[in-house]
Amino acid sequence: MIKKDQIETPALLVDLDILESNINKMASYFEGKSARLRPHFKSFKSPAIAHMQIKAGAKGITCAKLSEAEVLVEAGINDVLIANQIVDTSKIERLAGLAHNAKITVCVDNASNVTDISNMAEVFGSTVYILVEIEMGMMRCGVETKEEALRLARQIADSKGLVFEGFQAYAGQLCHLADLAERKKGVEKGEAKLIDFKTYFEANGMPVKEISGAGTGTYNLPHDNKTWTEIQAGSYIFMDTDYNSLDLGFENALTVLTTVIHKRRDYAVTDAGIKVCCQEKGKPAIKGYTGLSVIHLSEEHGKIHDENDELAYLQKIEYIPSHCCATANLHDYYYCVRDNLLETVWPISGRGKSR
Repeated sequence: MIKKDQIETPALLVDLDILESNINKMASYFEGKSARLRPHFKSFKSPAIAHMQIKAGAKGITCAKLSEAEVLVEAGINDVLIANQIVDTSKIERLAGLAHNAKITVCVDNASNVTDISNMAEVFGSTVYILVEIEMGMMRCGVETKEEALRLARQIADSKGLVFEGFQAYAGQLCHLADLAERKKGVEKGEAKLIDFKTYFEANGMPVKEISGAGTGTYNLPHDNKTWTEIQAGSYIFMDTDYNSLDLGFENALTVLTTVIHKRRDYAVTDAGIKVCCQEKGKPAIKGYTGLSVIHLSEEHGKIHDENDELAYLQKIEYIPSHCCATANLHDYYYCVRDNLLETVWPISGRGKSR
């Protein structure tokens, strides 16, 4: 058996007990709810974890890119939402081909894109399911008015090889708001907009089957989840220092194992820098050492302020990243541990799948 402190560093660790607890806690929340969980693959990028979530009750998996969807389908996941626009001709061809092997849903906000996907689906003889993306305050993709949304939905319904499913309604700008009241207020405002859109659609003879959105920071707001039919939370399985501040009840399952390779009285240097630990949302925390702080991450090194001389040369410690999703994308493997022993190694097959 290999002990955790025998794993070569830097290495991306997953605490299996915590991972399983986080998955089960989220699954339990959705028992009896009208909404279903569709976890986001961008947070973990490993089919092994996707299968764990499906087994725990998730209806399918969300991903951000076509290449991620291909990894999922190849691994046997048969219900995949690409929560994004697919517009390149070559990608639309791949999309239509992939739809032969699984239920594939994709987002649109452009009439020309609808035509292009329909034409390719007809060539391949496949069916692609479509969500019209609604602009929910991120000022990214999505249509702004219910009239524009209805025109697209009608075009989709009249197009060969396409099925209109409903709305993509992701408000990511709300997920990390520190103030719970502000988060809830933002979600309730978005819910009112979606109810207005859905009512308008139904009054015009266009049923809305799915409303997909939300994330880890908003999965339980509002409490009943009666508007959204799918919740795209992803980061809850790992957590990070940014989400820790919201007190969501999930624990940190993901850490970066690193070795102290240089020690002075007031600081230590480790072998883990920005190439293995994302600092997009701040410096990582150090597991088990509340009094220590990371001063700086360079490409290959981390520098830790250690004025009380708590760390030792060759000691192995763990970073808790500030952003779990981006950190996972920096690694090829998860080293999965239980009771301080290495239990298994999972390939991060979706790593680098950005197309």
